[in-house]
Amino acid sequence: MKKLSEGTKMWMSVMVIFAVYAVIFILFEDYDRKMLAPFDEVSDWHLLLFSLVVMAGLALLLHRYACHMDERISREQAEKENRMRRELTQNISHELKTPVASILGYTDTILDNPQMDDQTRLQFIERTHTQAQRLTALLQDISTLNRMDYATDVLSKERVDVSQIVADIAEETVLAFRQKGMTLHNCLPHNIIIQGNTSLVYSIFRNLTDNALCYAGEGTTVEIAADEQPDSWHFTFQDNGTGIAPEHLPRIFERFYRIDKGRSRSLGGTGLGLAIVKNAVLLHGGTITAQNIATGGLQFEFTLKKE
Repeated sequence: MKKLSEGTKMWMSVMVIFAVYAVIFILFEDYDRKMLAPFDEVSDWHLLLFSLVVMAGLALLLHRYACHMDERISREQAEKENRMRRELTQNISHELKTPVASILGYTDTILDNPQMDDQTRLQFIERTHTQAQRLTALLQDISTLNRMDYATDVLSKERVDVSQIVADIAEETVLAFRQKGMTLHNCLPHNIIIQGNTSLVYSIFRNLTDNALCYAGEGTTVEIAADEQPDSWHFTFQDNGTGIAPEHLPRIFERFYRIDKGRSRSLGGTGLGLAIVKNAVLLHGGTITAQNIATGGLQFEFTLKKE
């Protein structure tokens, strides 16, 4: 069923109100009339005809206004989308430029210096590999967001074991946590089952975990917990690190938004992880918020529908 536009909704609402008022006024135009009765005077029929003409004229004017309003809304939305696309394209170009320039710089140096000693050459190759990995991660994140933006109807949904996904992520990142002296407490109950997309659910928890690894700070503790609700699961993902300055909190889910650009890039972030998290949560019928914890640290709260 086609969704009604805002202008059409407004027009229909006004016309219904006017029609009800007109009917009441016509049928009870004599204030002492206690019940419905057929028109027995010519003036009653004239009043009815006049009301219908006025109603038709008002309907035409309101319809034209509604169409203009729909056009204005569509134009504003199109302008907003175009502006966002331009900004996104500029951000993508900027983000791609850095690793590509580094890769070209390292490889050009190796090619221009055939007599370079083995240790220096190996160092340059390792740096090139690191930048190539960052470029790959960026392209994968862009691909994931595009898939969520433009192909939501074809995203497959199946039975997803969230508990198992988080357990797998904990196992995959155990070395990274150990190297930073951090601790991951997986407090999820067993057999959290939802109907969703396995890849996107994995992206939610993996990106939140990677975000904590990058920014929570060494020696901190990360905790994942969940409470069951009638039609969804309510998750909390928190750490006891430094948290985020309050002015940055409303924007952390924006694409390519960085609190500290230099620090973010040095830690390997693509600037898209939390945007992927938010979009994936929304696609699973949930909501997500982020807030600082009074005792220190950052907490994400989000829901995922069971069905």
